[in-house]
Amino acid sequence: MNDEDRNRDEAVEKELAGVPEDMLDDEPTAAEEANALDAALDRLREDLEVAKQEVLYAKAETQNVRRRLEKEKDDARAYAATGFARDMLGVADNLARAIQAVPADLREDDRFKGLVSGIEATMRELEKGFAQHGISRIAAMGLPLDPNQHQAMMELPSADFEPGTIVQEMQAGYMIRDRLLRPSMVVVAKKPD
Repeated sequence: MNDEDRNRDEAVEKELAGVPEDMLDDEPTAAEEANALDAALDRLREDLEVAKQEVLYAKAETQNVRRRLEKEKDDARAYAATGFARDMLGVADNLARAIQAVPADLREDDRFKGLVSGIEATMRELEKGFAQHGISRIAAMGLPLDPNQHQAMMELPSADFEPGTIVQEMQAGYMIRDRLLRPSMVVVAKKPD
């Protein structure tokens, strides 16, 4: 017997020294022991069930976080060019204005023909770059006003168009995939006075 066992035995004897003699003789019956074991087993089963539920919740939360991060990664990849695209919309607007500013008679003039075709080629390249990154122009002319894509700047009395129909586009609008990059600024028809 080592010192640790001896110390333990002495501590048990000291504790038993204060207990009345008649209580020491009572040994638990088999039924009491079985009840105590059943109660302990029930507690362990409850603890196991609680632990199982906690594991299921933790797995579900981990899966939700994984899905959310995957979606954020996909969105970041899909919409990474948004800031740059907004900056380039001004360039597209200016190129369109430059093309519109050249009168039809000067387009055929040999002195301006190269300039006009160069601006048009630049515009086509810009539109091609936009298309490669999922940037598309919003259709507006002749369509009903869609507040999710169009911004009405003015109303114009018109007997030729249904009220709420876009009759003029002041500035082109663009989408990047399924998100609005910039709304179309439009003039909308209203009933004549």
